[in-house]
Amino acid sequence: MAVILAVDDSPSMRKMVSFTLTGAGHRVVEAQDGQDAYEKSQIQHFDLVLTDQNMPRLDGLGLTRKLREHPQFKTTPILMLTTESSDLMKQAGRAAGATGWLVKPFDPARLLDVINKVIK
Repeated sequence: MAVILAVDDSPSMRKMVSFTLTGAGHRVVEAQDGQDAYEKSQIQHFDLVLTDQNMPRLDGLGLTRKLREHPQFKTTPILMLTTESSDLMKQAGRAAGATGWLVKPFDPARLLDVINKVIK
């Protein structure tokens, strides 16, 4: 299956996401914030990035913008999984290059459904 980078500053949220994704056969690499994720993205290929928005050091929108600057991430699906649900934030996500937006708390079946739709 896919290699997914799961980015969240909450250890419990990372574990829940990782449990859901590995249970569906995906391989998961966890990152504790956007900066950690960006560093990992420079040394490993990912089929999908699943990121929170509100994090220290580098937030989800900042991470998305930085990843989209690199050719290997031009078409990689980047999903925002966050408590942010305003239309303004979703527009900012689209402008940054996010593929989709999911609101926490997440439904595991819905998360997997969306991931399966966006992974090529």
